[in-house]
Amino acid sequence: MNQVRFNHLLGLEGLSRAAITEILDSAEAFLEVLDRPIRQVPSLRGVSVANLFFEPSTRTRISFELAEKRLSAEVTNFAASGSSISKGETMLDTVQNIEAMKIDVVVIRHFAQGAPHFLAERISAAVINAGDGSHEHPTQGLLDIMTMRRKVGNLEGLKVLILGDIAHSRVARSNIWGLLTMGAEVMLCGPGTLIPREIEDMNVDVTNDLDEGLAWCDVVNVLRLQIERQREGLLPSLREYQRSFGLSKSRLEKAGGEKIVMHPGPMNRGVEIDSDVADSPASVILQQVTHGVAVRMAVLYLISGGERVIE
Repeated sequence: MNQVRFNHLLGLEGLSRAAITEILDSAEAFLEVLDRPIRQVPSLRGVSVANLFFEPSTRTRISFELAEKRLSAEVTNFAASGSSISKGETMLDTVQNIEAMKIDVVVIRHFAQGAPHFLAERISAAVINAGDGSHEHPTQGLLDIMTMRRKVGNLEGLKVLILGDIAHSRVARSNIWGLLTMGAEVMLCGPGTLIPREIEDMNVDVTNDLDEGLAWCDVVNVLRLQIERQREGLLPSLREYQRSFGLSKSRLEKAGGEKIVMHPGPMNRGVEIDSDVADSPASVILQQVTHGVAVRMAVLYLISGGERVIE
């Protein structure tokens, strides 16, 4: 296997097809580890990893922690609440202090766009972006792409509809960059107030008609409506959003054909997706969660090679 070299994983923008393929192929191998009776390998024994979460997180934090422990890494968890951050210490001061404790890898989620890039330029530890503002969430993008690849095989020409709150979604951006690099086609669908104009320059199609999008696509990736990030006036009401853009069984049946249904979680059931869709045979939502651990194991394993670099 031709190993791609990298020091950090800050985003999927600019990542080569070879690099993404390398990560996905490695994740396939680690997926087999997760099916063993003993789900642990010594690949990162002696490697210290710090999980720095400046935003609340459940899925991503637990997924990274499991991946690290499955690889036998030494794990330190950090949350901003109750830390020195709340006493006035800067993020850089905190990370530099943690690095002085001889941390090898920093996994960071931060509300500020570009925070992982800021750190990567200033510390010697490897940095993995676990989500920065509304910018990118590269491991989520990778696990989504892995799920699609396992379901359909070749991603070339696959038609993927990304549905919902595009404006506030780092998942959408990572999916767009990664999918286009792998040869898929992408269409965005949502209310005009939740599709930023600049994202239309990313070589994607845009529609405000969900029926049109569903008729076109092979895969629909439903995004969470991020009510906590929205300003007033972007939506008339949740009921109106559900009526126009909620993914329902009747809408899927009207579109015809077999669709793969995805969601990065957590779901607002009855708003962006109905339960009879989320729990249907078409849904691969729980497979996404499993693949997330394998993808993060692969990223941690590859990134810990030291001299390897992804541009």
